[in-house]
Amino acid sequence: QVQLVESGGGSVQAGGSLRLSCAASGFTYSSYCMGWFRQAPREEREAVATIDNDGSTFYADSVKGRFTISKDNAKNTLYLQMNSLKPEDTAMYYCAARYGGYCTPFALEYDYWGQGTQVTVSS
Repeated sequence: QVQLVESGGGSVQAGGSLRLSCAASGFTYSSYCMGWFRQAPREEREAVATIDNDGSTFYADSVKGRFTISKDNAKNTLYLQMNSLKPEDTAMYYCAARYGGYCTPFALEYDYWGQGTQVTVSS
């Protein structure tokens, strides 16, 4: 049974930091691209950051220089370090997996999703 379980969300003030984690199980982790997406109320789900099998990364322009995606293949865990958080970063954050190893920024192309973890940034 495939599971993606996010943790690490919470409420912080602007300028603060959070580290999200996503524990994966039930599939061959190394064969999948992994990504973080977010969705704010009344907004579409958008790609925040992705990481390919070979370690290549993608970041949305809005988070470049502030967020860092990484993964630990030995632990089947994906991370998102978020620094210098802004109120506009407030959203539900989702971990996702896409078979094939290389990533795209399109949510519809991902095969598995976690339940999400809420991030709220106050000004």
